[in-house]
Amino acid sequence: MVNYGFTKGLNVPYEAVIGQMTEALKKEGFGVQIQIDVQASIKEKLDIDMGKYIILGACSFPNAYKSILAEEDIGLMFPWNIIVYEKDGKTVLSVIRPTVSMQMVDNAEIQIISEEVEGKLKAAFDSVK
Repeated sequence: MVNYGFTKGLNVPYEAVIGQMTEALKKEGFGVQIQIDVQASIKEKLDIDMGKYIILGACSFPNAYKSILAEEDIGLMFPWNIIVYEKDGKTVLSVIRPTVSMQMVDNAEIQIISEEVEGKLKAAFDSVK
């Protein structure tokens, strides 16, 4: 199995992990452009109760711009996703690995950009404790 994300379980409240990650992303030059409350959406659309689960869509506009210049259709791969959910009494934080998700793009410049982006996402991920 390909390890396509960085994942860890934390003994920190769900809302605190979201806040810490959002702040860590800002420090690394990202903004959270999309927030999808999966729990609320599943309840609304399917009337099914599930645990807390959110998707944060993060973007670094300088890197997004460089990527679009290198490969116009790369926007199909944006934003870079982070998920936070509760499982077995812990809050789980997972961050996409752009170097893995961008492997299908045959463009050396995109691979270089994805390494830079991944380094910043990993730094944000590592700072959440």
